[in-house]
Amino acid sequence: MKKYKGEGGVNDRRTHDQKLNTVMSIVIVWLTLSPVLLVGCAVPHIPSRIVYEDPVNYVRLEEDSDVLAEWPPTHHTHPFLIEPGTIRTILTGMKVQEHRTALQRWFLGESPLVQAFTDEEITLLSAQLAGALAEASYNERVTFYLSQPQTFARRIITTGGLYIHGAELHFLLGNWRIIYGIPAYGMIYDRRYPMRPTAAKGFDLLFQPVEAIIPLQSSLLDGIFANAKDELVIDLTKLESSEPVTLLMRTCTNGQLLCSRDPS
Repeated sequence: MKKYKGEGGVNDRRTHDQKLNTVMSIVIVWLTLSPVLLVGCAVPHIPSRIVYEDPVNYVRLEEDSDVLAEWPPTHHTHPFLIEPGTIRTILTGMKVQEHRTALQRWFLGESPLVQAFTDEEITLLSAQLAGALAEASYNERVTFYLSQPQTFARRIITTGGLYIHGAELHFLLGNWRIIYGIPAYGMIYDRRYPMRPTAAKGFDLLFQPVEAIIPLQSSLLDGIFANAKDELVIDLTKLESSEPVTLLMRTCTNGQLLCSRDPS
């Protein structure tokens, strides 16, 4: 056992004990607060308002951080009047295909096309998305969340969002029939961020008729991680190949433009 001699030794030992206690206190405080601090940094609040909600699904409006108030070209064309039947046509035309690399396609061929949404999901979303677009502001986008509970802590989710820019509908599918398990620490990310994937995407989002699609540029990295084809831009004036769609524009008292399809 080490002996401390004289007054200096006692002071040294006291100083050593004080430093040890200080370090231990810091460690305990950090271990206590670190989950809160990490969650606070990782989960920023996104201003939003609910348009529709039931125990397992919702449609809401949330602020789009890419829209700048002082730069009108970034403003969305909201509010936007569109018939639920048109939304139904758009959702019905969306297909999902398992993403395969060139080598996989060489051996296995192309994967089959699957409907992106079930009939029940289309019925729910058609009315609610049309209503949300009619309420949206120029700096908001519409997001949706669909879930099928499997157990208390696990569910199958399909999530995404959309907005209108001019006569173009931008649609992003964040998750498609992904099994999501609630983490042990209880933070629920899938409901907070419907446009963000909860796992690596393994699908491509397609649309028919293809003539209505406006091609998007993507990076090589997006292609590697199967993120190159999770977003669609649809030209609303080309939804019907035999007869172009006409958008009626009128100005409201708040200066925003309202749009709707010509019923003729």
